[in-house]
Amino acid sequence: MIELTDVHKSYLIEKNRPVHAVCGVNLHVDPGEFVIITGRSGSGKTTLLNLISGLATPTRGKVTFSGREIWRLPDRQQSLVRNQKIGFVFQFPSLIPSLTAEENVMLPTLFNPGRENPQEAARRAVALLEQVGLSDKRRAFPRQLSAGQQQRVVIARSLMNKPDLLLADEPTSDLDEQTEKEVMALFQEIHSQTKITILLVTHTRELVHYGTRSLHMVTGSIDSAPTAVSAAA
Repeated sequence: MIELTDVHKSYLIEKNRPVHAVCGVNLHVDPGEFVIITGRSGSGKTTLLNLISGLATPTRGKVTFSGREIWRLPDRQQSLVRNQKIGFVFQFPSLIPSLTAEENVMLPTLFNPGRENPQEAARRAVALLEQVGLSDKRRAFPRQLSAGQQQRVVIARSLMNKPDLLLADEPTSDLDEQTEKEVMALFQEIHSQTKITILLVTHTRELVHYGTRSLHMVTGSIDSAPTAVSAAA
């Protein structure tokens, strides 16, 4: 599903002072994998996700998603791929305060040209909220939800358009230890039930057992060979 070949990404923050965020990364991800990428802040994890999703263009190298170099597609086609094929879970919930949980979950359908009719979309949003354990919070606004509940709404929203790939950028960094375990267990449950491909980045190496494979990044590079891990019970 995902293939990176000698991928580099550099940013010029000052004249003649480039920052090398990703350096020569080679990565292959098969459909149905749950890959957890660890690394300290600034190691290039978020940039790697941005390259995979087409939010950032590589300085050098090749990034392929489902057989296509997404960053070579026209802007509209890139947007459609991100909307229809990729779900995003960010570090902070990023919910719209004026919308209910159900309306936030339905939001991706508004940007999908082949979207379901509003009634079907509403039914799917309710089903997703039930899947993440929030069926009783469908009418609640973000300010009425805890941080963990807000992140569950975001996870439901990321699945709204039935994507092939789910990208999660530090989704538990703002949560307490118990809520972190609950959210990671939810990712694991979703992966087990749907076989969706998941790439999740985190600075917490203790979370790698939730995935099927782990990678570690150091200063823009993958530090070691991919490691298979045993799923948590």
